[in-house]
Amino acid sequence: MTATTPVPAPVRAVASVRAGDPGRAPHRPRAWTPYAFLAPFLLIFVTFVLAPALYGFWMSLHNWDFFLPEQPFVGLQNYVELFTPGALVAQQFWESMRATGIFVVLSVPLLMVIPLGLALLLNRRFRGRTFFRAVFFAPYVLGVSVIGLLWQYLLNANTGLVNGYLTQLGLDEKIPWLTALPWVWVSLVGVTVWWTMGFNSVVYLAGLQGVDENLYDAAKVDGAGPWREFVHVTLPELRPVILFVLTMTILASANMFGQSYLLTSGNPSNETRTAIMYIAQVGLEQFRMGKGAAMSYLLALLLILVSALNFVFLRQKER
Repeated sequence: MTATTPVPAPVRAVASVRAGDPGRAPHRPRAWTPYAFLAPFLLIFVTFVLAPALYGFWMSLHNWDFFLPEQPFVGLQNYVELFTPGALVAQQFWESMRATGIFVVLSVPLLMVIPLGLALLLNRRFRGRTFFRAVFFAPYVLGVSVIGLLWQYLLNANTGLVNGYLTQLGLDEKIPWLTALPWVWVSLVGVTVWWTMGFNSVVYLAGLQGVDENLYDAAKVDGAGPWREFVHVTLPELRPVILFVLTMTILASANMFGQSYLLTSGNPSNETRTAIMYIAQVGLEQFRMGKGAAMSYLLALLLILVSALNFVFLRQKER
């Protein structure tokens, strides 16, 4: 009589699966499963991003004016006009671009350095640091309309609290914070830094908490002081975070609209009328949507170029 060797349970299960038992067949994802998960995002992206972008570019190729019975096709004429010497729309557009450039140059360095210093302080262990983190981040939660109305009240030359306190300190002359140069730029940049530095600080703080403490211990063993630790450990480890913050800050500053619109209305003499503000005036107030769309795409192209150069520069420096 031949002895029968018992088959272990796992082997029997595998044999059953290989035999094609439908009850034990492993679940295989369908080919369309990833697309099903992506479909909601793709639908939102196409509806609210891609389709409006394509439609806006199509409008920029037409003399799209709500006062005209038809919107004739003009090709690249709206773009060419922006580079035509003597054209009023070109002159005003590049003046608004100059105002945008001034704001970017003044605000970006402050929004890079001040939040980094603040994050370094808030990364230390001390009593109440959670409270201070919330306090510095709180202004960022407010909308631009609230920020504009608040600082319009505080910076009013005649009734504002800022000039009121300065008068009590002995300053007789009232500073025209919102009506004269260079004080309008001081106001716009100062308000923007106060409003948005909390966000950059939180991003920096997240990066600092990801730095390996062993690197600081090794630096201390080598005799490095706080400054050398910052230069040789903190900054290199924060390089990706710095790249992100710098890119986002440049884009946000170049798209500044609400502060200038609510605080200065582009004054004095359109000196603080930024590119976004002028585009809104041309497209939404003057109803010349074709020219406004062309300006928008030119501004977007310049911002893409600046972001790409910034990314390449920091990557090369990292190597």
